[in-house]
Amino acid sequence: MSLLATGTDYEALAAHFRPIFARIAEGTVARERERSLPHQPINWLKEAGFGTVRIPQEKGGWGASLPQLFQLLTELAEADSNLPQALRAHFAFVEDRLNQPDSAERDRWFGRFIDGELVGSGWTEIGTVKLGDVITRVTPGESGWTLSGEKFYSTGTLYADWIDVYARRNDNQGDVIALVNTHQPGVTREDDWDGFGQRLTGSGTTRFANAHVEQEHVYDFATRFRYQTAFYQHVLLATLAGIGRAVARDGAQAVAARNRVYSHGNGGAVRQDAQILQVIGEITSLAFAVEATVIRATHSLQSAYVAHVSSDEAQIAAANVLAEAEAEAGQAQVIASEWVTRAATELFNALGASDTRVSKALDRHWRNARTLSSHNPVVYKARDIGDWKVNGTAPTSVWQIGSGEG
Repeated sequence: MSLLATGTDYEALAAHFRPIFARIAEGTVARERERSLPHQPINWLKEAGFGTVRIPQEKGGWGASLPQLFQLLTELAEADSNLPQALRAHFAFVEDRLNQPDSAERDRWFGRFIDGELVGSGWTEIGTVKLGDVITRVTPGESGWTLSGEKFYSTGTLYADWIDVYARRNDNQGDVIALVNTHQPGVTREDDWDGFGQRLTGSGTTRFANAHVEQEHVYDFATRFRYQTAFYQHVLLATLAGIGRAVARDGAQAVAARNRVYSHGNGGAVRQDAQILQVIGEITSLAFAVEATVIRATHSLQSAYVAHVSSDEAQIAAANVLAEAEAEAGQAQVIASEWVTRAATELFNALGASDTRVSKALDRHWRNARTLSSHNPVVYKARDIGDWKVNGTAPTSVWQIGSGEG
């Protein structure tokens, strides 16, 4: 049985990282304006042991529960929403290792993460790839495996030491996860992500040209932790919740600092204008509701984790727990996708034209929230939830994307 990461003292955990979050926040607007990749903030987090938050204390980590991890990611997202998403693949691979039996191989991974190494993502292929197909291939050899192919949306790879790559074996056509070291000539990473939001997540192209993969670093995809889809979604949800907090923060600070008033306003100072205060109150309430919803959903994810790694009796109910985790993640997505983007728009009803200047970068909140909300189409999540409630159909837990039949 695996050691369970069931939680720690959250305030002590957060207190360790909050000074770093504050330092990160100081440079967020400049990085956004200049499109400066956050290598230094990532290094601050690595040096502070952020990548070990979920590793059990007995193994040298913080031992945080999943609700605590996502609460911490929400705080980080308030400082800079690019960073939680850039670390999404890292925490997913840590989670996968947590769900595997205790072993020397697992301890080696934990040791790497304690030393500050990070994992990036290499799953999605674009272009003419057919639905269900995988062009990236791994081939066994005498001294290990070789990997060749190309991935896009390679979130976090620019900052990573390893890449979690979804590939297909050339020998038996089985789907696998290959962990590829980035420090080799066979791996090329490009900063060509050109989305209008989340521009600093390192989500561009990664190419593999006979990249070397250790024999022990190729895993059957069937052994991947079962609640991974909900887990990946929760990173985006926590990031959206953090953006909501940042919108409320920036709105309140901007109103408090405004001196110019309109002749047809409702007060001698903007901070005394009842209508403007109402806007800030509504924005703050939207952010509060999103965060509360996300926190609520994280507890079903923790239940899925416990069920997966606990006794046989607990695993009997694992399917129901998994469905609950997927459904709650979907419900939270429906709320967060609408309300955070709404808050980021309503923000400008409390401000003036001067606050639309590029130098303030307040538009980043809407752009980043809308970009995050475009992942895993929310319309399909809403349909899944309706089908689950009406017909008892379990929500989709594993899905693919590719060219359709036309």
